[in-house]
Amino acid sequence: MFKEQRYYLFYKYRYYQLCLSLLHIMITHKTKLEDSGTTIFTKMSRLAQQHKAINLGQGFPNYDCDPELKALVKKYLDAGKNQYAPMIGVAELREAIANKMYKSYQKYLNPDTEITITAGATQAIFTTIAAFVNAGDEVIIIEPAYDSYKPSIMLAGGRPVIYELSAPNFCINWDILESLLSDKTKMIILNTPHNPTGNILEKSDMLALQELVSNKNIIVLSDEVYEHLVYDEAVHESAIQYDELYQQCVAVYSFGKTFHSTGWKIGYAVGPPNLMKEIRKIHQWNVFSVNSFIQYALAEFLEKEENYLSLSLFFQTKRDLFSSYLESSKLEAHPSKGTYFQLYDYAKISDEKDTIFAEQLVKDHGIACIPISVFYTSRKQDNLIRFCFAKTDDVLETAGAILAEI
Repeated sequence: MFKEQRYYLFYKYRYYQLCLSLLHIMITHKTKLEDSGTTIFTKMSRLAQQHKAINLGQGFPNYDCDPELKALVKKYLDAGKNQYAPMIGVAELREAIANKMYKSYQKYLNPDTEITITAGATQAIFTTIAAFVNAGDEVIIIEPAYDSYKPSIMLAGGRPVIYELSAPNFCINWDILESLLSDKTKMIILNTPHNPTGNILEKSDMLALQELVSNKNIIVLSDEVYEHLVYDEAVHESAIQYDELYQQCVAVYSFGKTFHSTGWKIGYAVGPPNLMKEIRKIHQWNVFSVNSFIQYALAEFLEKEENYLSLSLFFQTKRDLFSSYLESSKLEAHPSKGTYFQLYDYAKISDEKDTIFAEQLVKDHGIACIPISVFYTSRKQDNLIRFCFAKTDDVLETAGAILAEI
């Protein structure tokens, strides 16, 4: 009996030791993303579901992708393309991308050394940041910005340095941005066409950027996922078009955004061989390869230029249709030059913060949007909300009629 009591006391003591150790870990060790909460996209989509609202918030179409593309996916699935693809991507797709880039931007890319297929653009962004940003490095983010940039930098041990754009034109003052550079600056992240503002960078912007980073150890990460969604006869200025800039650049693209198939999570990164070599070192360990049969399907689908060149007119028609329904409303449009998003100023309706107004819009009127302040670290208030117009015409008409009455 005495021996059993000794064992009991010993294991009880060990149990309390373990509890104290775990408590010590909880107190002394912080998580890598301590302040990371639920994204605004998840929150607003959840509210939309709860209130059976029309979801013009999260950026995805409510219609299917091209039947021809779906048929090609089935073709290669039935053909047994079910095993691992090469780490850098299927050769046919990389060659198709190189051909597309030459036709679009007159830029020859070596498909073997300058193109890597990724599991969506967000993975390409994360991988690029992980490849080049180290502890203590600074990365300039131009806000309002896509919400994955900042946590990706922090996970790499870097420090985000924020440059704020201002309404109504959301243009970059390159002198001010230059003042943010330091000997710790490792990267500048661009997004054009720009989410959430719908703005686009001009040739003068690219030339200014090229001069800014010339002879500096700075990498430009150019997020160009909406490259084919540019309106009113404007053209997309890609960072890869500028030879000097390209030597310090990684550009990121998305087939999901381009071909209405965001759930497939497939994109690609483009960059000079020395930078792509470093990206692939990370890519092979966090993804290795992307699903094979969709890569083959996309390669064949890209053979027809109209499959991507027709997109600007397609989305401009939707933008103009949605705008026409809101012409009589109290919402003031900031016309979108690119992407499938458009901003509206609600100052004539409410003086509430945009996050509160957005929630009220869902609960009281059945329309979900995204408040723009969440794209700013400072939570800057401009009385702006973002609508996604990548929806069927009937949905845009119904939403427009509701918003026009507010």
